[in-house]
Amino acid sequence: MTTVAATALSGVIPPICTPLTSDFEVDVPSLERLVDFLVDNGVDGLFALGSTGEVAFLPDAQRRIALETIVRRAAGRVPVIAGIIDMTTLRVIEHARTAAEAGVDALVATAPFYTRTHPVEIEDHFRRIAAATSLPLYAYDVPVCVHSKLDISMLLRLAAEGVLSGLKDSTGDDNGLRCLLVARNDAGLSQFRVFTGSELTVDSAYRMGVDGVVPGLGNVDPAGYVRLAQLSVAGKWDDAREEQERLLRLFDLVNAAPADRMGRGSSALGAFKTGLHLRGVIASPLAAPPQIPLNEAETDHVRGCLDAAGLL
Repeated sequence: MTTVAATALSGVIPPICTPLTSDFEVDVPSLERLVDFLVDNGVDGLFALGSTGEVAFLPDAQRRIALETIVRRAAGRVPVIAGIIDMTTLRVIEHARTAAEAGVDALVATAPFYTRTHPVEIEDHFRRIAAATSLPLYAYDVPVCVHSKLDISMLLRLAAEGVLSGLKDSTGDDNGLRCLLVARNDAGLSQFRVFTGSELTVDSAYRMGVDGVVPGLGNVDPAGYVRLAQLSVAGKWDDAREEQERLLRLFDLVNAAPADRMGRGSSALGAFKTGLHLRGVIASPLAAPPQIPLNEAETDHVRGCLDAAGLL
């Protein structure tokens, strides 16, 4: 366990990419360099096996190698939280056990998916996961992937009972996020930590009262997100806006590939990994199939975005 309590997380916690070799094994040396790159640039934690970490694409053996590598290399310098994302409760509990054995500091789970799930079943899902582990459990609200939006009253009920320690909000719904934050504060549940996954509105989210950000682009420019968070916490809103807009321009790298050639997920993740490759952090930008790799012209687009942001 790190010196930072996993129930009091805050700041910048990137969802760390999982570098792969040409035969789709975890590239351990590249992953170790990426951990050092992020920690050396001042991040406050690492989110292993999130969406940007390709959790949905990796077999269980690769998941375990990635977790063990990240925990070992982080070596207590920052907390490591692990995505235990899967379709059903029993499968998620198995991932929770594996993550605990790897030595992570906290867990992150979505609602169950694939089948249509009732809100009562979603609440039971989180209760069963929490009962099966002694690690802090964070909910991950990402309806675009799991097709369920987490209910605010449920989240705060589970927070009050100590079932949930926090939330990563990737809904893109600023109205809903603000309602959650107001309700949390009204209920006196400041210990329930709320993170935004909307990396282009971080300054606005901090003004609303979030505790931190989980930015996929933070793999490529961790120092930029650390600056943005520090400026926001200090209330230097004009400077924070300027940094946020610089990161917004950099984010254009996710548009490297045309929509008629690949999905937006392939383009975004391929751009993040290509950015890390061009910056000399990882050996290959390859993503797990069926994601499509960027071609030379698309790689040049990423290079241009990095150059314009002063990262090359």
